[in-house]
Amino acid sequence: MVSAFIGTIQLLTTVLLSAPATVTAYPVVPEPATVTPGPIVPVPSGDTALIRKTSDFTITGKGDAPAWATTSWQIFTKIDSGGRNYTSKSKMLYSAKGIYLLFSGEDDRITTKDYKDDEDIYEGDVFEFFLHTDPGKPPYFEYEINQLGKQLILTLARFPHKNLAWSPWKFEYEKDPLIQRKTVVNSGEKQGVTSGQKQVGAAISGWTAELFFPYELLGLLPGVPPKSGTIWRANFCRIDYDSGKMVQWTWSRKINRSFHDLDKFGTILFE
Repeated sequence: MVSAFIGTIQLLTTVLLSAPATVTAYPVVPEPATVTPGPIVPVPSGDTALIRKTSDFTITGKGDAPAWATTSWQIFTKIDSGGRNYTSKSKMLYSAKGIYLLFSGEDDRITTKDYKDDEDIYEGDVFEFFLHTDPGKPPYFEYEINQLGKQLILTLARFPHKNLAWSPWKFEYEKDPLIQRKTVVNSGEKQGVTSGQKQVGAAISGWTAELFFPYELLGLLPGVPPKSGTIWRANFCRIDYDSGKMVQWTWSRKINRSFHDLDKFGTILFE
């Protein structure tokens, strides 16, 4: 009985060794511990900016902190006829605590009114910032600032045929203003008007706005704070009224009219 079993085993071994080898290829799946995330992250089409990480620094309104030299300008495109094509641009950085933003643009005059914070400052000269952290969800953020340092803060939600908007409760915000903001105007050389001062109608040659947004301010948005590899949609814009009518600039080249066209925002990728 045993000799018969051994004979069977020997016969099977002979058959297997003499048969042609057949190899089936299967994809090799590495163990999870050996997988290293790569630096390439798929991003939507359109304008894209890499947002560098920085340690925190003090803003001055001039954009003179060394950290700003580590990143590139986002250049705006003029989308309205009339008026001068002022050079307009922005930069953005992020830290463990919040987002830094720098605007810079040529200008001839401070064309606005003596607005207070959270009034309709967009009816005068402003830089604007839009942030949509999750394109699949309604909430997005809008911020505006003028040469006099007046600001408008809004969290909005887009729904079919309408937008809803919220602004900080001013009594609480005045006790603890979250945003750090500084503006600087550059002197103008025109005669007959006040020159180079922060007042309505002053002749200037340009202005800058430097800002810091702590993540608490963006608390109504999903996906905050960002981390390395995070992708958000955003746009950086400008409105100017020196020509007597509204003239607009935008970083996202897909925007041709409304700054609230979320589907046409550019893409920001966090380092």
